[in-house]
Amino acid sequence: MTERTRRIRWAAGSAVALALLFAGAATVASARDDGADHHAAAPAAQTPAADSADAGFARDMAVHHQQAVEMSFIVRDRTQDEDVRRFAYDIANTQANQRGMLLGWLDLWELPKAAVGQEPMAWMAAGQHAGHDMDGMSGMPGMDGGYEAHDGSLMPGMATRTELGQLRRASGRQAEVLYLQLMTDHHKGGIDMARGCADLCTVKAEKRLARGMVEGQQSELEAMAGMLAERGAAPRPGKAS
Repeated sequence: MTERTRRIRWAAGSAVALALLFAGAATVASARDDGADHHAAAPAAQTPAADSADAGFARDMAVHHQQAVEMSFIVRDRTQDEDVRRFAYDIANTQANQRGMLLGWLDLWELPKAAVGQEPMAWMAAGQHAGHDMDGMSGMPGMDGGYEAHDGSLMPGMATRTELGQLRRASGRQAEVLYLQLMTDHHKGGIDMARGCADLCTVKAEKRLARGMVEGQQSELEAMAGMLAERGAAPRPGKAS
């Protein structure tokens, strides 16, 4: 097992443990709030179905986030630029913790972390077909019948195996630019997914997390555009829009 793999698994495993604690606390707090609102004991929250938007988003975004963590560790080993290294560390830390929360919810719901026979993004297509207002996202990648996986890119914005190989071979400014471009694409796809959960998910804590992802990643998109400009580069056109 490589050092990079050990770091990724340690971060993800720690995040899962913390998430189980946080999710349990959130469940108790939510039940208390509901009881206060209704002046009576509230019924237990209904566990989402395996094919629900809540479960689909948790599974898909956990996979999506894992690649962001991987790319961030790669670039930290391929450049000495402290700004990029700090930025990559922040993304890896944030997304590993969020991934842990998503996997923790799946554990609490006793749902599988992988959906057999279900295409990635199918939960968003199902929401559209059910007549939900997706806030103008009907044309986004993955909305119409699932996302067509290719070369290891399983969901919108995810880098391909070829692109990850290029990042591993790059160094210095080339690695910095490629990482920022790939992560820009990654964030755009992730934001669309998070907006879908904000609209379709029913678990309040998960909807709040999704909205937080949108806000946080939009801010990081602006930061990456500035960092690319400083290096005489720009986001790649027509990717994960």
